[in-house]
Amino acid sequence: MTGFVPAAIKPKVAMADLDKLDIRVGMIEKVESVAGSEKLVKLTVDFGDRSRTVLAGLRTERADPKAEMEARQALFVVNLAPRRMAGQVSEAMLLDIGYADGITPVLALPERTVPNGARAG
Repeated sequence: MTGFVPAAIKPKVAMADLDKLDIRVGMIEKVESVAGSEKLVKLTVDFGDRSRTVLAGLRTERADPKAEMEARQALFVVNLAPRRMAGQVSEAMLLDIGYADGITPVLALPERTVPNGARAG
């Protein structure tokens, strides 16, 4: 990417801190718009032994989130406290690449299909 300058690296953390995050692969089964929100989509995600609702601000970043994301695996942080947004509850956080740097985000994906619920790390 021409002109992109990577941000400074954040301060070091202990492995014990990283081990606190539970990052898992989930299959995005359904993508729906969230009524009353211009940014949010509601993802129904299969984590192997359970499905969760994940809200993500993707509507302005993608021409057709449903077509681009349904039936794809992605990485999610699954041990965050539930968060209420636009009257609904999100039970995990989708990991993406680029948002923090102001570029159009892309999904963090496994390179090939793995079992839903498989842990990263």
